[in-house]
Amino acid sequence: LPFKRLESFNVFERSLLCLPMLHLFEYSPEVPLIYQAYSKHSDSITVEFGVVSGATSYIIRAENEDGFFSESLVDTSPGTVVGLLPYTQFTLSVMSVNTGGRSQPSLPLNARTVLVAPDLLSSSPSSDTIVIEWDPVDHAVLYSLVMTMVGSDMWVRLNTTQTNVTFTDLQPGSTYSIKGNAWDPDGNQGDDITIYQITRPPVPGPVQVLLTLSRSIELSVYWQTVRGANEYIAVSSMGQNCSSSLDAYCIISPLSCSQNHTITVTAENEAGPSDPSAPQDLLTFPCPPELVWIEEPTTGNCSVSWSEVQWVDYYIAYVKRDDGLETNCNTTGTTCYFQCICGYTYLLTVFAYNLAGSSPPGQRVNYTTIPCCPEDLSVSLISTETLEISWSPVRGAELYETIAADGSEWIHCNDTAPVCALSDLTCDSLYSVVVRPCSETQGCNNTCSAHTRRTAPCAPVILNVTQVNSSIVEVFWMATNTEANYTVIAMGLTDTLTCSSSSTSCYISVSCGSTYEVSAYATTTAGQSLPSYSIPLETGPCCPETLSVEQVTQSMTNITWSTATGAQSYVTSLTSPRGHARCHTMDTHCLLGCITCGTSYNVSLEAFSITGHKSECSYHGFSASTCCPSSVRLYRMDNSTLRVYWHSSPGLYNYTADLYGTRSNYTCSATHGANGCDISKILCGEVYTVVVAPLTQEGSKVTYCPRKLYSVSCSGNTVGMGVYSN
Repeated sequence: LPFKRLESFNVFERSLLCLPMLHLFEYSPEVPLIYQAYSKHSDSITVEFGVVSGATSYIIRAENEDGFFSESLVDTSPGTVVGLLPYTQFTLSVMSVNTGGRSQPSLPLNARTVLVAPDLLSSSPSSDTIVIEWDPVDHAVLYSLVMTMVGSDMWVRLNTTQTNVTFTDLQPGSTYSIKGNAWDPDGNQGDDITIYQITRPPVPGPVQVLLTLSRSIELSVYWQTVRGANEYIAVSSMGQNCSSSLDAYCIISPLSCSQNHTITVTAENEAGPSDPSAPQDLLTFPCPPELVWIEEPTTGNCSVSWSEVQWVDYYIAYVKRDDGLETNCNTTGTTCYFQCICGYTYLLTVFAYNLAGSSPPGQRVNYTTIPCCPEDLSVSLISTETLEISWSPVRGAELYETIAADGSEWIHCNDTAPVCALSDLTCDSLYSVVVRPCSETQGCNNTCSAHTRRTAPCAPVILNVTQVNSSIVEVFWMATNTEANYTVIAMGLTDTLTCSSSSTSCYISVSCGSTYEVSAYATTTAGQSLPSYSIPLETGPCCPETLSVEQVTQSMTNITWSTATGAQSYVTSLTSPRGHARCHTMDTHCLLGCITCGTSYNVSLEAFSITGHKSECSYHGFSASTCCPSSVRLYRMDNSTLRVYWHSSPGLYNYTADLYGTRSNYTCSATHGANGCDISKILCGEVYTVVVAPLTQEGSKVTYCPRKLYSVSCSGNTVGMGVYSN
């Protein structure tokens, strides 16, 4: 049949179409009509449309301007498209489907998905407060929150444009449901979200603390349970705690003495802890003192002291003597005083007390007093350096310690017998002797009186023997005695010499070139010391009786002297402010060089023995002659006259000029420091030896000045100078 609309068929034709056996194919259904489209969730849109006869299912198409496209198959109306983006505009259309195919899309309809729900975060900072926070939702202009206490029909609704809300005046330990959503600018409500939050529990009820005794001391904490609490924690100010989730008590253990506990209890649940309960204080019994010690500052007066203990009201110290006598001392301090007699043992214990009771027994201290001092002590000198000490035995002494001290050394003698000998003492020393009785537990009695005794004088020690001059020596010794006189003996081969003094030296007249053995001894009221060790004495050699000085050249002298008794070698010296010269020789003469002309010298000689002893000898002075003139020249003058010219030393000295020729000799003089003189009637054609020399103070001519040769010709005015000659 040609295709035509159903309305154009007649009744017969329509009846033929209704015969199943004659159905050759089926036409696609009609296009449905969309009634409305809306979004209740941010990822879906629901479409309501009219159902079409003959349609077995429907396809909902969703697309947008960003290229999104999806088709969802639904059975009937309404149908929902899922997997969409929140708050997005979509174009929707519906097609009906049967075995003949799908119809044309319906007329499109625009719809927008709603906003997503805010991501709510909750907390309970206190037992009556819940804080809700969330991040801003895109395109949201308003937020709605509905809070309902679980198990109650009471609810609160709140609209806000903020991103946090605080609910106050809530029930402690109660669970609340919070439902929230966001609103878009068109007034559409977004997705829902529901969370649950419990408030913190209330403060636990009245708290009680008790001390309990078992194997150890424990602290029991009791409280009343509160709503909404999962666990309870009791905390002590001493850093200890206990907890319980089922019972209304817990136990803090172990406890220590001298502790002041401040206890608070908090209840906890998922939201956090409650505020702490009102503090409860509990003081434990005090600890015993850790340190207890006894001192005896003076004999017979003792003190017991101990370390301070916290949380103590007072102390009691119990003192028991070994003969049964007992006493005690009650004090708020840390020291008690009691009388203690020498030779006894005391047992002491200290207890501490407070409102909780007494401390356990503490450290027990034994104290044994020192033995008493002996009274009939005797000290006697049995040799020059030995003291014997004796006394009567005293009660409680197990050992006696005898000490002798002279201020520089201590000598000990320990013995169980009441007698002691102290030997090898220092001579001429005043010793303080003390006998100290001792016991094993306490030690020695340091309060005993001292007795004094002086030992015999010390033998002097000769330090040095110094030769003052050729006939006197001075002997020096070390004087360590008190108010002692000293005698020195010098024994020679032919004589014995002595001197005495209360000082540390004395003089003995001796002969030069002699040897002696010198010793000394000391004498005090205690007696005479042993003689000192002898030392040899060799006196210095004698000085030469004669000495002479002769000047050999302008810078050299010859010194000679007579032989000296006891001398092996000599050192002669010429000294002046302008220099000095000396020589060392075993002869009795010496040649000295490097002297300065025109200078006065001091002459001295040192004579040395074979062992090195020295004698210093002084003699009359020596004056070196005036220096020879320099730059001697001859000048030829008129009338056969020669002028002799030279450079002289500063000063008003007299000079002579001598010319020696083969045929004749000439002489001229200059006085008062003049530097030239003239010689007339000189024979020419001669070679002259010219010598210019100063005169000594005695008027004699110096013989060691240098010579010069000059040739005097007969033609012209020249004077030729030759070579030097001495």
